[in-house]
Amino acid sequence: MNILMVLTSHDQLGDTGKKTGFWLEEFAAPYYVFKDAGAKVTLVSPKGGQPPLDPKSDAPDAQTAATGRFKADADARRALAHTGKLADVKAAEYDAVFYPGGHGPLWDLAQDQHSLQLIQQMLHADKTVVAVCHAPGVLWRAKDADGASVVKDRSVTGFSNSEEDAAGLTQVVPFLVQDQLVESGGVYSKGADWQPFVVTDGALITGQNPASSEPAARALLARQATR
Repeated sequence: MNILMVLTSHDQLGDTGKKTGFWLEEFAAPYYVFKDAGAKVTLVSPKGGQPPLDPKSDAPDAQTAATGRFKADADARRALAHTGKLADVKAAEYDAVFYPGGHGPLWDLAQDQHSLQLIQQMLHADKTVVAVCHAPGVLWRAKDADGASVVKDRSVTGFSNSEEDAAGLTQVVPFLVQDQLVESGGVYSKGADWQPFVVTDGALITGQNPASSEPAARALLARQATR
């Protein structure tokens, strides 16, 4: 099983002067779910090389068993430091794709043409596409064969307005994930703030927040097991 993980290359948190990027837990937890299942995992980002890490996700209170495992894993740290370029990806070579969140994807991956094309090609081939936390925000500009958003009439979740408000970034982000999914025709639902919540609709799997990243990865494996 070949799984592609697509990370952001964007490191500026709007006009705040602060840094952002990908959220460590949302990368590390799925990465080890996939590796422990024997999958081949390929890492890419728009610019290639080391993706920017959201510094808040590296704070002591954001650490988990998976982030600790990653920090002790020289091979994983080396792989992350040398991501390939998203533009070089061929969808046909992968069985599934996983998008970790963090705020970074709202600025680059949400409008990256290579990412949009990848999502469209994967879903058209009924291959599993997973996005967690802010990463469902990368989906709405991708189109189905009829030209509608790929989230239209699909059951989806993603970082909620109430969670963004709690993070204090409602006025900073370029768009709110929940609002954009709804405006694009998605059938949005959410669980309790900060608690695991995953929605599966055919080939599309979405998770609400960082705590949803591991169960979303397991949902990917469950779907692949039926194929």
